[in-house]
Amino acid sequence: MQCTIDQVSGFFQTTLDVSVLRLDKIHPVISGNKWFKLRYYLEDAKAKGKKSILTFGGAWSNHIIATATAGKIKGFNTVGIIRGEEPAIFSPTLLNARAQGMQLVFIPRNEYSEKNIPAEYRTDDHYLIHEGGYGDLGAAGAATILDGLTENYTHYCCAAGTGTTAAGIANAAKEKQVIAISVLKNNRNLKEMIKALLASGVAAPELLHDYHFGGYSKYQPALLEFMNELYKHMQIPTDFVYTGKLFYAVRDLIQKNFFPSGSRILLIHSGGLQGNLSLRKGTLMF
Repeated sequence: MQCTIDQVSGFFQTTLDVSVLRLDKIHPVISGNKWFKLRYYLEDAKAKGKKSILTFGGAWSNHIIATATAGKIKGFNTVGIIRGEEPAIFSPTLLNARAQGMQLVFIPRNEYSEKNIPAEYRTDDHYLIHEGGYGDLGAAGAATILDGLTENYTHYCCAAGTGTTAAGIANAAKEKQVIAISVLKNNRNLKEMIKALLASGVAAPELLHDYHFGGYSKYQPALLEFMNELYKHMQIPTDFVYTGKLFYAVRDLIQKNFFPSGSRILLIHSGGLQGNLSLRKGTLMF
């Protein structure tokens, strides 16, 4: 799958080579890293004769809508175990997932934290994909994000939630340095989660925890202002949960001389733009 690469060194006001792999442009719904993380799970489910995919996510989950859409395309029924009580008004994410045929099952947050599957869905009929596509097959799919790149880079930078993409990139990048920006506050388990998905002998990504802007799905005015500035000058839309924090972090790191002279940096734009629908209309210019 071919992806475009945008040069953004000018925006970052640096002599370093800074580029963006535009995974957000590969599909209108299954955008960014989502298709890559799902691809081998769906192949495995098909090979095992499964008819239904079951997975977890929140009301604004990129993974939920991507799974619902990919499942429909590939001929699977889909079930989404959704965090929290059923809301009076569904988010656009849930409405779209339901429109793609996904059955939505709401469970209390304490049960969700334990990833409890309701009894009626604990059957061999369902193929389980963990939240965010976490797992060996998810990381194997994420590793193919770098397939087809013709340029050599010294650093690969990505946002990290479950760490599946970061692990996959590290497995594919080999000796190159991978920088993962954690979007969760105090997510100290992330290091071990990533480590569990790394191939033997692969160096772990460097995890940075200072750019979460308050935690998962949290933001501050400075982040939104930066996202608008980026779009105004480069026409690159980002989301406030993942990629906005990634781009902000890389600019800050460049300003702090984090990257050595001569570095060639590739930012992985992991999509997820539908999450911006949770913001008040007019907050972002795109």
